[in-house]
Amino acid sequence: MQYVYVLQSKMDGGLYTGCTNNLKSRFILHNAKKVDSTAKRTPFVLIYYEAYINSHDAYNREKYMKTQYGKNYLKKVLSNFFNQ
Repeated sequence: MQYVYVLQSKMDGGLYTGCTNNLKSRFILHNAKKVDSTAKRTPFVLIYYEAYINSHDAYNREKYMKTQYGKNYLKKVLSNFFNQ
């Protein structure tokens, strides 16, 4: 199983989108500052994820979620979260 996930930094409020086959382990690595791209923005909360059987589908979705269209989709789906 592959997961596409979105984290929100409690430090700066920014979002990070990634893809992994072990969501729990990857989340722990992010918050332990073991991922170079997010080490300076910890701690994180998991705000969204999707599960895929096929890794190619997951990586294509990750690429989409990183575009403006994907960010707009996320804001629409999580509108209550973002409007708190």
